[in-house]
Amino acid sequence: MKQNHFYKWLFFSILIDSLTNKQTKMETVKNLNKWANAHTYYPLDLLRVALGVFLFIKGTKFIANSQYLIDLIEPFQNLAGSMIMIHYVAPAHMVGGLLIAFGLLTRWSVIAQLPILIGAVAINFAGEMHAGNLILSTVALLLCIFFLFYGSGKHSADYYFKMQQ
Repeated sequence: MKQNHFYKWLFFSILIDSLTNKQTKMETVKNLNKWANAHTYYPLDLLRVALGVFLFIKGTKFIANSQYLIDLIEPFQNLAGSMIMIHYVAPAHMVGGLLIAFGLLTRWSVIAQLPILIGAVAINFAGEMHAGNLILSTVALLLCIFFLFYGSGKHSADYYFKMQQ
């Protein structure tokens, strides 16, 4: 019985400590960023570069073969803004892919990619399903979500410019 009270006391003391902690959200983000920079590994940086190159190549393929992109967006053809989607996807992939590969404004670039990748996953369910496209778009979406929280890492332009200040 005493052990049960100890666990309750421990739980409530941790809860009260976390609620009364005066650390601001910005300090928490800075601490998480410091932790991420201290634990950055080259494979994660290579993964970020590979994601950026993949998105850039996809953007160039959409520009080179715009009919392919129009065919992909066909299930959403009757929705308002389908022409905006066609003109947004390729440039966003190209510019965002380059920025992600260099690690410059990575989180903002990833945020610009998220609607496109969510739409790419949705297209496979609304239209004709292609397993390869579904896997590629799902992996790219998961990687973008990861880099949204993780950031660009230590070997990036963001880190370089931050250290110059």
